[in-house]
Amino acid sequence: MKIIVCYKLVPEEQDIVVKRDKTLDFTQAQWKVGQYDLNAVEAGAQLAEAASGEVVVLTVGGDIVDNSKLKKDILSRGPARMYGVKDEACAAADSYAIAQVLKAGVLNIGDADLVICGEGSGDIYAQQVGPMLGALLGWPTVNAVNKVTAADGKVIVERGLENDVEVLEVALPAVISVTADINVPRIPGMKEILASGKKPATIWSLADVEASAGSVT
Repeated sequence: MKIIVCYKLVPEEQDIVVKRDKTLDFTQAQWKVGQYDLNAVEAGAQLAEAASGEVVVLTVGGDIVDNSKLKKDILSRGPARMYGVKDEACAAADSYAIAQVLKAGVLNIGDADLVICGEGSGDIYAQQVGPMLGALLGWPTVNAVNKVTAADGKVIVERGLENDVEVLEVALPAVISVTADINVPRIPGMKEILASGKKPATIWSLADVEASAGSVT
């Protein structure tokens, strides 16, 4: 099973300054992997371990995508490889535009059985990118997943409803968005951190994945 986990780099909340005109100042903010995306990465890593598969990660954004510290951070959490699409136009793109670029990235990576997204980004939290990505790919799509296991040619997912637990068999390839209570993300040890520097990371432009600049305006 080949799993692609999509993640977003976001500014550290405590570093954001509210100015007198009530606009936000991000100039002193450090960047990090979004908190909900850490659950998605952990879900992908656990599923890959259980199914003897491979998990890779994919992100879209501005120049921060190529930050070496952040690449090591994500790769120390279990993924075998990191992919990023870098263009400053992506930094302020809306959910649909980002979903379009992620679709191009997923197809460029190729042979994906499952794409996992977090329930929402750590900054906007629109909860739209996962469902939009699934619709653009034309794959079965399920959100609000709090448990996932691999089966023969499918995954079995659970979703907590108001009074019940919904269990679904989802044919692959598929896109799922997982909730924050699906797991507790691992804390990488020194061995994983050192090994992350040797894992491959590929950075593409919009042209490399055949996504137009107009898709992120």
